[in-house]
Amino acid sequence: MNTKDLLLREIEQVPEFLLTEVLDFLQFLKAKHLEENTQISILSESSLAKDWLKPEEDEAWQDL
Repeated sequence: MNTKDLLLREIEQVPEFLLTEVLDFLQFLKAKHLEENTQISILSESSLAKDWLKPEEDEAWQDL
């Protein structure tokens, strides 16, 4: 049984009053993961910019 199946099984057994907390926590984790990925992208942008801003790159992408 995979993790998703186990989670669904547990959710089925959780009392209704706890489901709101479970949902809040899941949404928090998703937002945290998205924020971390966004920060990594922003941090890597400056190091990649030196390659992106070359005339050869502009020429390679001009027909798209």
